[in-house]
Amino acid sequence: MRPSVKEAELPAVRGRYTENAPLGAVSWFRAGGTADVLFKPADLEDLAAFLSACPAQVPVTVLGVMSNMIIRDGGVRGVVIRLGGEFAGIEAREDHRVAASSMALDSSVAAKAAKAGIAGLEFFSGIPGTVGGALRMNAGCYGAETKDILIRAEAVDRQGRFHELTPDQMGMSYRHTEVPEDYIFTGAVFQGRPGDPAAIEAHMAGIKARRADTQPIREKTGGSTFANPTAEELVAAGQPEGTKTWQLIELAGCRGLRMGGALMS
Repeated sequence: MRPSVKEAELPAVRGRYTENAPLGAVSWFRAGGTADVLFKPADLEDLAAFLSACPAQVPVTVLGVMSNMIIRDGGVRGVVIRLGGEFAGIEAREDHRVAASSMALDSSVAAKAAKAGIAGLEFFSGIPGTVGGALRMNAGCYGAETKDILIRAEAVDRQGRFHELTPDQMGMSYRHTEVPEDYIFTGAVFQGRPGDPAAIEAHMAGIKARRADTQPIREKTGGSTFANPTAEELVAAGQPEGTKTWQLIELAGCRGLRMGGALMS
């Protein structure tokens, strides 16, 4: 096992380091161990400075709101970066675009767009995560994906260098991007279209009702965390085209499967 990292081994920052920081207490499922060191940067420049000066052998992990993540009991080695409120801004613009920082909740982005009469971002209201997570996995639901509305994403790499990326450069496909693992997303600009705020709100209410009917949203749930299989995977498994993951779970007899305190919906 990799040895633990201590604050004394890390570069000076304007933000805050916390050794042996409990992660389970702040995760969605309220379970799991600690981070060797938790780093909350003061701002974007502080984050970039840390990355450029942090020893290459120190593992760096970035966590958002952890809505579909389980922290292992043994904790996370190295430095865990948790971006704070400085990275949660949302701005609705007159050109029907919405600029959002990476820790902005997807639902908050949808609500801000609705209030400004910007349509096209309603599906974000059904995704329990942040903009950073949506960019990393091309999150989507109900027939829409992040790549459909993305103009550009902003990121900083492990060397502290800044990048602007278009959807084509990110290689976005179903629940996947080709962005290097060491890129930390810091923000994005989304393109919407003119819409009536009341109609947008009604659309979002419909999405919320559909989620409530199909997912146990009143429980500690990670939402719909399984990607649907590709056509090639279904052929290899001898299943008909169009079979969904929930159907495969049911065929395997795993509906209601319990392991310890975890339950398959």
